[in-house]
Amino acid sequence: MKPEHPEAVAQYPRPPRLERVEGPVRVVLGCEEIASAEQYLRVCETFHPPTIYLPPESFRPGCLHAAGGRPSFCEWKGLAAYWDLSCSNGAERRQRIAWSYPAPTPAFAALAGWISLYPGRVDGCWLEGEAVTAQPGHFYGGWITSWTLGPFKGDPLHPELI
Repeated sequence: MKPEHPEAVAQYPRPPRLERVEGPVRVVLGCEEIASAEQYLRVCETFHPPTIYLPPESFRPGCLHAAGGRPSFCEWKGLAAYWDLSCSNGAERRQRIAWSYPAPTPAFAALAGWISLYPGRVDGCWLEGEAVTAQPGHFYGGWITSWTLGPFKGDPLHPELI
């Protein structure tokens, strides 16, 4: 559910907080809605817009493909596995634009198997009915909405937030 008041990411905690939220999420790639859910998990960390995770069953069949390459490591969540996304017929496949934590740390156990993605690498993401803006930069996967107040890590106007 959309917060009643804007949230300043500078006030988010470190280590991050994990929240289960009831509310709509949509993801479009090509001309197809490839994922849709009525609940999501969000990770809120200092100076990051929330990272949104969807249950794997929210993706249409044929849209998720295990990606090769090396995993990455998060000090809070553990080892991440990567996914390619495509339209359900395999068209428009985009490499390593989503990730999950198959065996997250105990503090983030609820994330096991849920999938996040870079909103700037698909054709559209909507959270609580609002179009999402991608977090600046190529490394971070935060979802910016009108109720998320920066500055954000990755913003070239704020290089001090590394």
